[in-house]
Amino acid sequence: MDAKIVHLKDQCISCGACAAISSEYWEMDQEGMAHLKNSVKVGKQWELMVKTLEGKVANKEAAEVCPVNIILIEEEKNIN
Repeated sequence: MDAKIVHLKDQCISCGACAAISSEYWEMDQEGMAHLKNSVKVGKQWELMVKTLEGKVANKEAAEVCPVNIILIEEEKNIN
């Protein structure tokens, strides 16, 4: 299964926990806000599809350390 990582960036408090725990996927932008690398903006949120177990685990860890719970992981069924 793929997973969609959703970041509610407009609610970010700039703590940097996600970037510290998962720098492969997360970074702090020029404004000091967390940013999900390679994501696309969809409405007010940023989204990224990950296809690897490592990507799901790394982002699950980032979601768990986020003090405001604005990183969401949605499982997607493969349609192949």
